[in-house]
Amino acid sequence: MAKIKVVVVDDSALVRSLLTEIINRQADMTCVGAAADPLVAREMIRETNPDVITLDVEMPRMDGLEFLSRLMRLRPMPVVMVSTLTEQGAEATMRALELGAVDFVAKPRIGVSSGLQELAGDIVDKIRVAASAHVKRLPPTPGAGAAPAGGGAAEQPRAALPRVSTEKIICIGASTGGTEAIREVLVPMPADAPAIVITQHMPPGFTTSFANRLNTLCRIRVQEAQHGQRILPGHAYIAPGGHHLRIDRSGSNYVAVVEDTEPVNRHRPSVEVLFKSAARVLGPNALGIMLTGMGADGAQAMREMKDAGSYNYVQDEASCVVFGMPRMAIQHGAAHEILPLSQIAAAVLNRLASAPAGVRHRI
Repeated sequence: MAKIKVVVVDDSALVRSLLTEIINRQADMTCVGAAADPLVAREMIRETNPDVITLDVEMPRMDGLEFLSRLMRLRPMPVVMVSTLTEQGAEATMRALELGAVDFVAKPRIGVSSGLQELAGDIVDKIRVAASAHVKRLPPTPGAGAAPAGGGAAEQPRAALPRVSTEKIICIGASTGGTEAIREVLVPMPADAPAIVITQHMPPGFTTSFANRLNTLCRIRVQEAQHGQRILPGHAYIAPGGHHLRIDRSGSNYVAVVEDTEPVNRHRPSVEVLFKSAARVLGPNALGIMLTGMGADGAQAMREMKDAGSYNYVQDEASCVVFGMPRMAIQHGAAHEILPLSQIAAAVLNRLASAPAGVRHRI
C-alpha cells in the first residue's frame, strides 16, 4: 500500500523538523518535503505531488491564507492548517476552513517541542483523514457583500413559521468539514427559526471565533452555549471547545448543560452526548442533522433520537468532506432523509412549515 505523501510548510525550522519526524515514524506516511515559505512550497508541490500539505498560517513572503486561497483555486488538495492558540490564530483558522482546509492543529505558543509531540497522535490522525477527504476547487472570490455559498435561501421571502415550530429544537452534529457545512445549514434559517444546538468537534479557544463568525452571517443569533441558559427560538448554541453540551428541562423551559466530564468516543464535545439528551428530553420535538465528519460519534444516539420520535436528516456522501459519521448514522438506521448539504436547510424549513401529519420517508 502506497504511503501518504506529506509536504510540511512552516517558517519555523523547529516545527518543520518536529512535524517531519512525527510523520516519518508512521508506517503509512512519509514527509516528502519541508518548505520554509509558500514560494518554496509551490515548487516542492509541483515536484513531489503530495497527498496532504500541512500549512502554517503566519509565514514570510506570502501569508498562509493567501497561499491556501491560490492553491484551492488552481490545484486543490487536502490541507491541514497549523494554527496558534491565540484569538488571532483562531480567526485565521476559521478563514482557512472557509477557504477549503480540511482540518487544523493548534500548536502551543510555548513549549512547542513537547507540545507537538503530545499532539502527534492527533496530527497524524488528521493527516490520514485529510488524505481521503473530498476536496473541492474554491470558486472565484465573490464581490464584496455577496452572500456566502448556501445562503441564497436566506434571501427568499418566507412566511412566518407556525407556532408549533417554537416547540422544536434542531440538533446538529459534525466533525471534519463541519464548520462550513454548519454555516450552509444556518445561513438560510429565518429569524423565527426554532432553537438550534450544535456539537462540532473543536478544541478550546476556537469555538468563540466560530460562533462569532456565524453570528455575522446569520439572521438567527449564534453564540457559544453557556451553562444553565435557556434555549430559545431564533438562537443557535454551539458546544464550547473542550466541553460537552446537552439539553435538559427546567420547569417548562429547555436549558443548556455545559460540562467538562470525560470524553465520549474520544471526543469532548461529543455528538453522542448531545443527541442522547435530545432523545431523552425532546423526543418528537427534536429534529436531528448529522453532517460531515470522521468516525461514528453520535450515530447510535441519533438512532435513539429516531426511536424517541425525532425526524432526522443525514448529509449524503457526495457533499461530505468525510463520509464517516453520516455513513455510520445511516448504518444504524437513524436517517429519515439522506440529502445533499445544499438541500438540508430547505428540507428542515419545509417540514416545519407543513402540517405535522405523518412522517415522510425518502429512504
